[in-house]
Amino acid sequence: MTGRRILPMAASAALLALAGCSALGPQGGAPAPAPRPIGASTAPVGGTCNAQAAQQAVGKSSTAQVVEQARVASGARMARVLRPGQAVTLEHNAERLNLRVDAGGKVLAADCG
Repeated sequence: MTGRRILPMAASAALLALAGCSALGPQGGAPAPAPRPIGASTAPVGGTCNAQAAQQAVGKSSTAQVVEQARVASGARMARVLRPGQAVTLEHNAERLNLRVDAGGKVLAADCG
């Protein structure tokens, strides 16, 4: 009778050991780090906006690259592109860069808020 009880216990122990191994990372150590989201910026996150430092964007097309370069240069935490006639929130945010563009997407002005 004891031989019959040992076999299921041994099988359970083996399954537990295998389950523990499958939770380990690629080299049997810590789990692998999560991949970076696609398109994530490695630029500094920023803080308070300095619009003067973002003036280099004026006259350029408001591509994602130009907007991000202006955000980083200004030190802002975030940036938004404001098109003619676009409804915008009116609260002032000292960490936000605003790039005002014409109908063609050319940057006309850079300010904070």
